[in-house]
Amino acid sequence: MQGVVYVNGQISAAADAKIPVFDHGFLYGEGVYETLRTYRRAPFLFAAHMARLRRSASMIALPVPFTDDQLAAEIQITAARCDGDELYIRILLTRGIGDLSYNLGATPAPSLVIIVKPLAPFPAKNYTDGIRLSLVDIRRNHPHALNPLIKSNNLLNNALAMQEAYRRGADEALMLNQAGHVVECSQSNIFIVKAGRLATPPLSAGLLPGITREFVIEIGAFIGIETDERQLESADVLSADEVFITGTTREITPVNSVDETAIATGAPGPITLRLMAEFKNKT
Repeated sequence: MQGVVYVNGQISAAADAKIPVFDHGFLYGEGVYETLRTYRRAPFLFAAHMARLRRSASMIALPVPFTDDQLAAEIQITAARCDGDELYIRILLTRGIGDLSYNLGATPAPSLVIIVKPLAPFPAKNYTDGIRLSLVDIRRNHPHALNPLIKSNNLLNNALAMQEAYRRGADEALMLNQAGHVVECSQSNIFIVKAGRLATPPLSAGLLPGITREFVIEIGAFIGIETDERQLESADVLSADEVFITGTTREITPVNSVDETAIATGAPGPITLRLMAEFKNKT
C-alpha cells in the first residue's frame, strides 16, 4: 500500500481519505502541522516535534485534544498499515468543521489528520555532490503578518518561493526576510561555514525553528564545532567556505552553488561531511 491516511479516527488508503470541505483547515488554512520521518520505523525526535506542534497551536488559539502518548499510539496504528522500510509522517491539526465564520465558536472540535507513506529518499548525488539554491524574490512572511514561528498549514509563501526556484532550475529556494537579510529556505534552514565555525540566522530574523536545525547545533557542539546564531547577508552565503541546509527529510544536505555562483570549490566541504557522518551515527 502506497500510503495511508488517518482522518479523525478513520484510517483508509490515501486515495480514499476524505475531509469535509467545511473544515476550516481547507477553507481558511487554519491549522498547524509537523513532518516527521522514521529511522528503523520509529519516529525521530518525536517529543521535540510535539512540543513545536503545541507551540504553533497555542499561537493560533487552537486546542490540542490529545496527549503525546495518545498521538504516538495513533501514529503507530496508522503506520502499521503502511509498507516501506522507512516512513514519512505528516500530522495536521486544523480548526475543524464549522460555519463560514472566523469566530472560534463556529468550530467546536479540531480535526486530526495523519498521513503516513513510504519515505522517498532524495537522490544520492544530493549528498555526494550537493544541491543548487536560488535566491528568490519572494520574501519570507513578516512576523507581524503570518509569523514563521507558527508551522502553519498555510504554505502559500513557501510554495511561491519554491516555484520560483524550480523555474530557475534550482533544488531549493533561499529566502530573505523583509529587511533583506538571509532567513531560511522554503523547506529547510540554512547554515554556512566560515573559518571553521558554523553560522545560521537567529530566530529573531523571522524563521521557523527547525528541529533538525537544533539537532545539528547540538551535534556541532558535541564534536567541538560551535555555531553562531547571527545576522547573515546574501554575500555571507556566497563567500562562505561551505554551505548546507537542514530539514527532517533532507537531513544535512550540502549546497554547491547559489544560482550561478559556486560555493568555494563547488564540492561538499570537510566540516559539512563531518557533521553528516555524525548525524548518521546518531540516527
